Amino acid sequence: MRIVVDPASPVPPYEQVRGQLAEQIGDGRLPVGARLPTVRGLAGELGLAVNTVARAYRELEAAGLLETRGRHGTFVAPGRDDAVDRLQRAAVGYAAEAARLGVAPDAALDLVRAALDAARRS
Repeated sequence: MRIVVDPASPVPPYEQVRGQLAEQIGDGRLPVGARLPTVRGLAGELGLAVNTVARAYRELEAAGLLETRGRHGTFVAPGRDDAVDRLQRAAVGYAAEAARLGVAPDAALDLVRAALDAARRS
């Protein structure tokens, strides 16, 4: 697992960590069942605050990509389906393009929410 955080990036550090982990899970570099470093361990390795890495892990867990097993650690979650995997890859590409274009994360999320709302109405 390789994570690189660019302090000069307009993308917040937690989002950089979340996005890179999601990409590695989506493309199989982090297979189902792989154990991730502890929040403290990864934060120390990356020179980030513990809460920054914890937020990235929480968001990945909420998305169904990670599962925390108490004191046993955090693992890549099983049971993902092809649709979720395909959407994850699309989300990674969208996030990368938004960052490349300099679109703020909140604005990029607003665009996705608007698109989802439009799709539900049609």
